[in-house]
Amino acid sequence: MKKRVITFGEIMLRLEPEWYLRLVQADRFQVTYGGGEANVAVSLANYGFDVAFVSKVPKHEIGQAAVNELRRYGVDTEYVARGGDRLGIYFLEKGASQRPSKVVYDRAGSSIATAEAQDFDWKEIFADAQWFHFTGITPALGDGLADICLEACKAAKRAGVTISCDLNYRNKLWSKEKAGKVMGELCRYVDVCIANEEDAADVFGIRARGADVAKGEVDGESYKDVAKQLTERFGFQKVAITLRRSISANDNEWSAMLLQEGAYYFSKKYAVHIVDRVGGGDSFGGGLIAAELLGYGPQEAIEFAVAASCLKHTIEGDMNHVSLDEVQKLAGGDGSGRVQR
Repeated sequence: MKKRVITFGEIMLRLEPEWYLRLVQADRFQVTYGGGEANVAVSLANYGFDVAFVSKVPKHEIGQAAVNELRRYGVDTEYVARGGDRLGIYFLEKGASQRPSKVVYDRAGSSIATAEAQDFDWKEIFADAQWFHFTGITPALGDGLADICLEACKAAKRAGVTISCDLNYRNKLWSKEKAGKVMGELCRYVDVCIANEEDAADVFGIRARGADVAKGEVDGESYKDVAKQLTERFGFQKVAITLRRSISANDNEWSAMLLQEGAYYFSKKYAVHIVDRVGGGDSFGGGLIAAELLGYGPQEAIEFAVAASCLKHTIEGDMNHVSLDEVQKLAGGDGSGRVQR
């Protein structure tokens, strides 16, 4: 029987200019779809897991197009509620060299933000599920969504489901103070916490000594104490932190750390030439969940998750379109990029 995973969040319409044009230069936009938990769902479906995405989208054709995008990759959309007036939109301007990428949101009043508790039957949703994943973006969309996330976490606990959360702080959605309060309550139910270099500082005020993300100074050793403090505060079983040294918008060094049962595990470091970095953290989360469900040990799990997200940086769009075999090969050391025939 396949391991079943549930993810809950917003799927959005992504619009971006062609190539590296700036938004003010664009006279046309490319259309794709994505969103934190939707991206994780697609990753897991590509690895062969039974995964359902829970959300709310409008009944019209744009909402259906978003659902169709998930279905084409094998994601179960049975629990996507219908209603509301609009799908959230975000505009992406890809950065290059020393010019950073930029995101402009147009998501106020989206269907998921107007969702109500009765839209989701969590007891039914979690029947036969082994894992539940959400991110800090979903409760940031409104007090109602924060309450629904809390209800989902409680239901998952009652059902004996493992819960993972990517802190995923977005300062365009809520304040650090509000994030700390809401996520502090939700994290009481979380088993596996996922964060990047800045999330713990932004949400909980837990900072890595000696690190300066803006200057590209990220020392993995300095994040040991961050993971330790998170574990002590919330009782997490595992804490995973991605470590990105940003040389430029096009070139990064990418690695991660995992704290499990008091031991620290560091992945190998990849020099990544970026095609599209949006969804990089989501692909890491999907990889870590997959590794845990496959029964990997901690070192193998962090290597698999980092390899998965390394590959995502080479793929256009939010979603990570790679197979289990491709990730395993890279994690195992086959990173030459030679043509496969």
